Amino acid sequence: MKNYKLKINGNDYNVDINEVEGQDVKLTVNGTNYVVTVDKEMKQQKKAVVSAPRPQVTNTPAAAPQQSGAAAGSKVTTPLPGTILDVFVNVGDAVKAGQTVVLLEAMKMENNIEADTAGTVKEVKVRKGDSVLEGDVLVVIG
Repeated sequence: MKNYKLKINGNDYNVDINEVEGQDVKLTVNGTNYVVTVDKEMKQQKKAVVSAPRPQVTNTPAAAPQQSGAAAGSKVTTPLPGTILDVFVNVGDAVKAGQTVVLLEAMKMENNIEADTAGTVKEVKVRKGDSVLEGDVLVVIG
């Protein structure tokens, strides 16, 4: 596994390249798993240094190991990259569909991120001040 620290548009990202299989690269960005497809097949080098063509992120989370059922449920994701301004829920809280769970600053605008289903908060994956990418899981509701 190779780790990179990137700064993109002033936001810090911690990227771990976990596995390379042909055109698919399994990586973790700020704790969230992704599968990135590149336009040419890559070979994993002995030193785990990956030199890749410009990737196209498919925003398809890689299969992450299940943790005692906590990862199951409805996942509230971010529609665009930004910074978390506030988190309005905690693990165990009951939420209604349409309830604001996170406040996201993106493109100099505040965006209310809402629960898409009613249920109980099983996981809160972000904190105030965190930088997130499009598609990152913010909250899991069961």
